[in-house]
Amino acid sequence: MLLTESLRDPFAHIFADFDQIEVKSAPLPAAPPAALRARRTLADRVHTALMTLTNGHGTVLGHEEKAWASITFAGTRHEVVLEFCGAEAVVGGEELIERLPDHEFTLPGQLVADATVTKVDHRFGAMERLEVTAVLLLLEEG
Repeated sequence: MLLTESLRDPFAHIFADFDQIEVKSAPLPAAPPAALRARRTLADRVHTALMTLTNGHGTVLGHEEKAWASITFAGTRHEVVLEFCGAEAVVGGEELIERLPDHEFTLPGQLVADATVTKVDHRFGAMERLEVTAVLLLLEEG
């Protein structure tokens, strides 16, 4: 017999019972530890703040974030497009339109200098739909 030949099946371990396989790693925890959780971005915090104003109704269709700076300030401009489908969701969208300009946001490390609604598209019919474009100007604290 040659040294490269073997009489045993090289794939026998694949078809063996799993009870006989040695496991050298610990099982994964049910939930990832805090160090492995995804970090919330500023855009995520803006979405959460806007959804709070709408009582959880609506869907974010788009979000554009642009950094800006002046001699005295630095920050970001967020343009968020939200869609509200159905009569109940449209009520949430109308709440957003009404409350956004005067709302006091609590975003860590950020001041909301301006919050406005720049565009509204309201369609009536069998499926009432409201599309709102909100622009938030954020300044970095510090």
